[in-house]
Amino acid sequence: MNWKLFFARRIYTDKEKGKSVSKPAVRIAMAGIAIGLAVMIVSIAVVIGFKHQVRDKVVGLGADILITNLKNTQSYPSEPVVVGDSITNALYAYPDVNHIQRYSTKPGMVSASDNFQGIVLKGIAQEYNLDFLKQHLTEGEIPYFSDSVSSNKVLVSRTIADKLLLNVGDKVDTYFLEDHVRARRFTIAGIYQTNMTAYDNLFFITDIYTVNRLNNWGKDMADGVELWLSDYGTLDKVTDVIRMDMDKVTDRNGQSYYVRSIEEVYPQIFDWLSLLDMNVWVILCLMTGVAGFTMISGLLIIILERINMIGTLKVLGANNTEIREIFLSFSVFLIGKGMLWGNVIGLTFCALQYFFGIIELNPESYYVDKVPIEFNWLLWGVLNVCTFLVSMTMLIGPSYLISRIYPAVSLRFE
Repeated sequence: MNWKLFFARRIYTDKEKGKSVSKPAVRIAMAGIAIGLAVMIVSIAVVIGFKHQVRDKVVGLGADILITNLKNTQSYPSEPVVVGDSITNALYAYPDVNHIQRYSTKPGMVSASDNFQGIVLKGIAQEYNLDFLKQHLTEGEIPYFSDSVSSNKVLVSRTIADKLLLNVGDKVDTYFLEDHVRARRFTIAGIYQTNMTAYDNLFFITDIYTVNRLNNWGKDMADGVELWLSDYGTLDKVTDVIRMDMDKVTDRNGQSYYVRSIEEVYPQIFDWLSLLDMNVWVILCLMTGVAGFTMISGLLIIILERINMIGTLKVLGANNTEIREIFLSFSVFLIGKGMLWGNVIGLTFCALQYFFGIIELNPESYYVDKVPIEFNWLLWGVLNVCTFLVSMTMLIGPSYLISRIYPAVSLRFE
């Protein structure tokens, strides 16, 4: 049996009441490891969950890549481009493009309950991916939207419905200003809520046929097309390739196509999400430092309380390296127990938040109504390994204190 490991176990399991100083130090060291690891596990799970949920919402509202008229800006009304079969087939030729859908918009106003609200009427066609809308539909149903017939139905956000006291089945009058006022009456088919304020405060969703008629556009014209990719990780590469190809193309009206990724359309949101990575690194460094320094203090106290034992071992022939291995092995036991409790605490909190949503958020500020959790087992494993290695590395230096302890002095130490 390894005698150094035997001594380390004896120190770890020592129940001697006289060691009144080392036991609180050991508990504090293990608590530092446990709390630090738990905070790191929760931080990573929350940041990953938050980034993915917000990104998925932004992408769900606007797809991965948008192609519009080069003349268009953030203002309304926008200029159309021709989106015929030739353009659609050319875009589907890119292997990373998974889905293509058209949309058109028309700014206007809605009147209900003696209140007025500025809106943007967004028209979608039969090929539109409705998964995101279905996920965030709170009442009613999503009607069939077409590019060849008017449905006379709309989806409205919960925000607008509450402001105007609207319910599913109500009829609303909308007005669109051009040379003269044009009015349309719609029936509310469903109510959605995305918690994306910029979207929920503005958009009515109906069929593209109605919007194109209000804009006096032809059937093959639209504000633009939205492209979904098979792999979001290829976003920048695919956007650059399509942009280079579309720069050489104009539609039959001489309009140029403008290609942007969703990250270019909403840079402020994605820049904000990128800053979260820096926050995580700061938390990881701080928690690792706290855990490491508590372990250093605990190890130093243990060494000082075991000076007699160290002197005796040196008299019996043990060298400094062997005695350092004893105390480093002892540290492995402490770090292991602290990491065990840290994992229990961190994973328990993540599970409770994931299944029960204990901590809620203001969706107007954070775009989600509760703290999101997304667990990545690979990152969890890497985090545990790195925590263990960093903690042990930080203890190597203090363990050299053993070489400064001399048998002649230590055997007289009390």
